[in-house]
Amino acid sequence: MFENLKYEVKDHIAYVTVNRPKALNALSKEVLDELYQAFTMVDQDPEVGAAILTGEGRAFVAGADISQMVDLSGIAGQDMMKQGALVMNHIEEISKPVIGAINGFALGGGCELAMACDIRIASVNAKFGQPEVNLGIIPGFGGTQRLPRLVGKGMGKYMMMTAEMVNAQEALRIGLVEKVVEADDLIPTCEKIAQTIMSKAPIAIKAVKTAVNNGIMLDVKTGIAFEGEACGAPFCSEDRKEGMTAFLEKRPAKFENK
Repeated sequence: MFENLKYEVKDHIAYVTVNRPKALNALSKEVLDELYQAFTMVDQDPEVGAAILTGEGRAFVAGADISQMVDLSGIAGQDMMKQGALVMNHIEEISKPVIGAINGFALGGGCELAMACDIRIASVNAKFGQPEVNLGIIPGFGGTQRLPRLVGKGMGKYMMMTAEMVNAQEALRIGLVEKVVEADDLIPTCEKIAQTIMSKAPIAIKAVKTAVNNGIMLDVKTGIAFEGEACGAPFCSEDRKEGMTAFLEKRPAKFENK
């Protein structure tokens, strides 16, 4: 199906694995195209309730493919950055939750790819960084915007200006990841989280994602107003009636995404 990705659906989870281990899964133009296609499939497949994104081998994604960038003109370079940003936005905006299983190096475009996921789980050997200033450029796949929103303005600037890598425990401390687990536990932990999320009302999960992603860009009062609008679809759903009835009857809810 893909030349640079592995794609599999099992137990309603889509597994998307960047598969260029010899290049440490560097994000070439072709990989970016395939990631966009893969997450479109995730979004449109009614059998998929969540996705797990990871990398093959010892890296999640070690960055953009510098071999494709070195001879680009300024305009062509901007076009590649726009392509990458489009892909990250797409992953962030699909209706299904995306869990990043960060299994190694997540540098440059790889860190930006991780940040586009809804939830990030890191193995103990993961390393994160935005080293673009070492190459004479800046993050262009959304890093200057997502990183400070996750770790704060000062820490975001520190990471981007020093190009310093942080290990998994430091990434946890500053809020870049949600959990750190042993390497062998990485995918099982992500699967457990995905199964937990998929046991909830899908309409409500989608509304949470929409409300957070959009509201975080707004002032608090406007964001709360947006939240009020986002409450409408879940409250009008059959799943809301089922969830509340199940609660009162002290039984597990059976959600049907309607």
